[in-house]
Amino acid sequence: MPRVKRGTSHVKSRKNLLKDVKGYKWGRKKLIKLAKTARTLAGAHSYVDRNKKKRDMRALWQIRLNAFVREYGLSYSKFIGLLKANNILLDRKVLAEMAISNKPVLAKIIEKIKK
Repeated sequence: MPRVKRGTSHVKSRKNLLKDVKGYKWGRKKLIKLAKTARTLAGAHSYVDRNKKKRDMRALWQIRLNAFVREYGLSYSKFIGLLKANNILLDRKVLAEMAISNKPVLAKIIEKIKK
């Protein structure tokens, strides 16, 4: 069986690896062994954090809504319960955005569901 020389493909894979870890600290940016593990762990963290981001954003929307509806004598949970009872199908993201940029409309919604 003939011998296979892997020069170009080997260099290309190392080059891509080092391009991925550019900006990392210490040996993780220039030593192949350390760079491989750094890239693997970075990928694992980014996978987990994509789901964590969704969790964090929902918590932020809830905090914003709670702060807004407290001014109208409601708590967040009562507000959401009243929305469901009145069949208003706006999600938390839209409601939180309204609490920031479109306060009069959200105030009207609150007045409507309080009755």
